[in-house]
Amino acid sequence: MPFIIRIVVNAFAIWIVTLIEPLRVTVTPFPPGETLQLVLTLLAVGAVFGIVNSLVGTVLKFLAFPLYILTFGLIGLVINGFLFWLTAWLTDWWGWGLSVESFWLGVLAAVVIWFINLIFAALLRPQVKR
Repeated sequence: MPFIIRIVVNAFAIWIVTLIEPLRVTVTPFPPGETLQLVLTLLAVGAVFGIVNSLVGTVLKFLAFPLYILTFGLIGLVINGFLFWLTAWLTDWWGWGLSVESFWLGVLAAVVIWFINLIFAALLRPQVKR
């Protein structure tokens, strides 16, 4: 998927995750907090999440390759949760963006985001004509 579409899909997935109350993931929008600021904040968080996944995620997944084999890929859940938590930490450090209550809730939120991205990737995949 092109990067802009990935940002929009990530922003939508993060918005869906914020609606799931038990995950306790919140978004602090840019001031003053109107709807446009919330949408822009979600897009900015989606961009940060995409950049963190592209840069840090690639390195972590490469370094954790032996753990992927040993755990049959389950370490990927922890790595995705860490990347989501890192995005929350970065954006919260700047005074806007995600806020995650605990690491394991971040892992669960990352699983939900992964599932939403999977659905959109299947829907937006270019069709091959035969």
